[in-house]
Amino acid sequence: SATVSVLYWGGGQGGVYQMRLTADLITKCPQYTNPLKEREIDLRGHKIPEIENLGVLEDGFDSIDLSDNEIAVLGNMPVMKRVKTIMVHNNKIEKIAVGLYQSLPEIESLVMNNNQLKELKDLEPLADLPSIQRLSLLGNIVTRQPDYRLFVISKLPNLKYLDFNRVRPAEREAATKKFGKGTITPAAAIPQPSISQAEKDRIADLIRNAKTLEDIKRIEEQELPPVH
Repeated sequence: SATVSVLYWGGGQGGVYQMRLTADLITKCPQYTNPLKEREIDLRGHKIPEIENLGVLEDGFDSIDLSDNEIAVLGNMPVMKRVKTIMVHNNKIEKIAVGLYQSLPEIESLVMNNNQLKELKDLEPLADLPSIQRLSLLGNIVTRQPDYRLFVISKLPNLKYLDFNRVRPAEREAATKKFGKGTITPAAAIPQPSISQAEKDRIADLIRNAKTLEDIKRIEEQELPPVH
């Protein structure tokens, strides 16, 4: 296998070593066509502390997977008009940069499970990405905030799924009334089904093990009720 050139920082006695996302590392990471027929690059699991050097991709991918790293800020991306999906599960993201629309004008799916977003105000920059149709923030403290779901829906007028659950017309209407934003597509509101503890556990397991956008869409298609 190819040897990857690595740069570290924060070392020294008692220090913690972290890998940088160098152009060399990026070009040596797996690239493939995923089951959804999208070009994807796998940048998972390198202890990367920040996003950088993605310009070397030359906007050649539909999906970028940066999961299982140590990224603190979602930002610092070049213009990537082709990208439809960004996955950043299991990082340390506590901030979303302002103005991401300039970098990701066509993004449709953003999966940020198990990060460190805490307050509703931390989600304000999502309003810069009106093209988002699928968003998941499970495992972030912010999901426990009052009106979290309505707040997010109000920011994203094209959102169809939030945390693997369909955005209902009634929710869109409630979000519009409470936060003064968003539109509602005429459709009959669908009542939330009841759910047993066993079903809750099954759903939680499905979500925890979702690794790809294909997995995510498969969960969504099951019309799962919210997990509390």
